[in-house]
Amino acid sequence: MRRRSIAVAVAVALVAGAAAWASVGFGGGAPDPAASVPERAETAQIKRETLVNWVTMDGELGFGAAEPLAATAAGTVTWLAAPGTRVARGQTLLRVDDKPVVLLYGQLPMYRDLQAGLKGADVAQFEANLKALGYSGFAADPEFSASTTVAVKRWQAELGLPETGVVAAGQIVYARSAVRVAQQLVRLGAASPADVLSVTGTTKMVSITAPTAGAGWAVRAAKVTIALPDGTTVDGQVDSVGEATTAEGQAGPQVRILISLAAQKAADRGTVTVRHAVQERADVLTVPIAALLALAEGGYGLEVVDGGKSTVVAVQVGLFAGGRVEVSGSGIAEGLTVRVPA
Repeated sequence: MRRRSIAVAVAVALVAGAAAWASVGFGGGAPDPAASVPERAETAQIKRETLVNWVTMDGELGFGAAEPLAATAAGTVTWLAAPGTRVARGQTLLRVDDKPVVLLYGQLPMYRDLQAGLKGADVAQFEANLKALGYSGFAADPEFSASTTVAVKRWQAELGLPETGVVAAGQIVYARSAVRVAQQLVRLGAASPADVLSVTGTTKMVSITAPTAGAGWAVRAAKVTIALPDGTTVDGQVDSVGEATTAEGQAGPQVRILISLAAQKAADRGTVTVRHAVQERADVLTVPIAALLALAEGGYGLEVVDGGKSTVVAVQVGLFAGGRVEVSGSGIAEGLTVRVPA
């Protein structure tokens, strides 16, 4: 069986030629058959192991993008929740003229005062929140009834507000869920209405910006491993992938990938390393990539060493990863010794 040898650098280039932003390689490339093997050589054993090709990238750990939160109450800002504060349903975000502005959950903005006799989706949304806060004696429906008024007065009493039974529009801010205060946008004494705070979600996320061409792996629920700033690792999964955009100065379109963490006790923020297994081959026979020989008749071979004798054996190649390659073929078995150019 005639053979031509592969230079180590050429073989390694098969795997190292991935995109610069991600350390990922794929098998199946053809080495340069014209390269020569150095005179000196070493040996290695055929191993049985799991080969994995990883895509690796940097991300930022935080709570997602901050968005401004507007207060519509007219007056003077007298208190603001501090940055880093988690504010949940029924809790106070700020005070205007020393009266609380309270967070409730919902998608419909508070656009009018609510009182007995009114009907609408905004009434149903408010009453659902009142029920969730533990108040009872009324039906959570689109009608603001007399029994709703009674519950509202109890709620106002607990907030230290006049017990009018009328819910002022500026008294409530709606968000989809609990928020985390990112920044105070005004100082105490500023006038309201205004954007008074910027807020994020309360769940820690990793944000990655990646070239669209290299982000095909990022689909919802794809598993990843995250290396945190303190050196520990946690599991995560892709939560969402944004639309492709091209900013000025970028080489091409990019996407924003958000990854959720399994362990929320991780550090609040910092640069992290995210890895995803693009390809994996479990329980396969492998050799160093540099052990491959390009055969003159086509395909690949290994020089199997047994004592003082050596024999070139044809092999099929599979996945290239981490400097090794999956091999199979007649006579190829775990523990055999193969020659590797030095």
